[in-house]
Amino acid sequence: MARLFEPIDVGAMTLANRIVIAPMCQYSAEDGRMTDWHLMHLGQLAISGAGALTIEATAVSPEGRISYADVGLYDDATEAAMARVLTTIRSFSDMPIAIQLAHAGRKASTAKPWDGGGQIAPDAANGWQTVAPSAIPFLDSENPPAALDAAGLDRIRTAFTDAAARAARLGIDAVQLHAAHGYLLHQFLSPLSNRRDDSYGGSLENRMRFPLEVFDAVRAAFAGPVTVRVSGTDWVDGGWTIEETVAFAQALEARGGAGINVSSGGLHPAQQIALSPGYQVPLARQVKQAVSMPVIAVGLITDAAQAEAIVADGDADAVAIARAALYDPRWPWHAAAVLGATIAVPSQYERSEPREHRGLYRIERS
Repeated sequence: MARLFEPIDVGAMTLANRIVIAPMCQYSAEDGRMTDWHLMHLGQLAISGAGALTIEATAVSPEGRISYADVGLYDDATEAAMARVLTTIRSFSDMPIAIQLAHAGRKASTAKPWDGGGQIAPDAANGWQTVAPSAIPFLDSENPPAALDAAGLDRIRTAFTDAAARAARLGIDAVQLHAAHGYLLHQFLSPLSNRRDDSYGGSLENRMRFPLEVFDAVRAAFAGPVTVRVSGTDWVDGGWTIEETVAFAQALEARGGAGINVSSGGLHPAQQIALSPGYQVPLARQVKQAVSMPVIAVGLITDAAQAEAIVADGDADAVAIARAALYDPRWPWHAAAVLGATIAVPSQYERSEPREHRGLYRIERS
């Protein structure tokens, strides 16, 4: 069997294969509430044949949204909207569903990407005052975030805990904390955005303190697997490094982390990234060499043979696909055909099995 299609355990959760649909923001929520777009978007991915599906970055508080159109899980209305979507999806798919809980920090209060994606001022429609570890804006031209005081840290920690409890009530199978791409938890980790002089800034131990506190709080509130997405490097001199990522991963594993997804960048506009297929895989490899929990590689993984090699060569335990899944929602089906594996398919699609790939489908009767 192709290694990519072998089962894998992530904490107490077993995935049928090692393909994970990564969280992808849709900027299509209304006041944090999922809409019919999310039902359509997540519904098609829930029958993609992947091992797991991850709900997009979901804000733990209104001011934690990247944009005013982001999904949230912070009150009864957002929970009810998500419940409606999940109920329908689960009636047709038993794929494990994870949720990425997030707070955008200084990168919040923005327009939708197709409207330019720029920061919206606090006094403008759909804008609000952002917060961060330190009062340093992402861009010099932006409104500076408010530096979080002790009460603010408590409020955000509680927001993550409450969102995790709501995720548990919804029957979500796993939680992923977003500590990558320049959002709040990453902002605490990087010395470029964290200039605090208290116990949450300065040394690596101090910069890791708040993200680890959030992890501990979420793990206490959610009985299932809790994983973390990290940026392996800021790609900026003087920023967060892969060596620090390894130390963070080891600290997470010691606290019961069920897995780690290794991405990169997003914290500083001066980042210099040489894009190429699988460009972040070496970062995942370094983390995998230091921990025993599952490590997931992500980033320009678009080809079945490429994904198989990443897992078979031991660079990572699984791969996550994002844009590739948007372009081809049946990517796992096609990867299985190329690699000679079988894939779970709804009975309604049984007659679509290609003649040249007889035995590809493993039919799920509904």
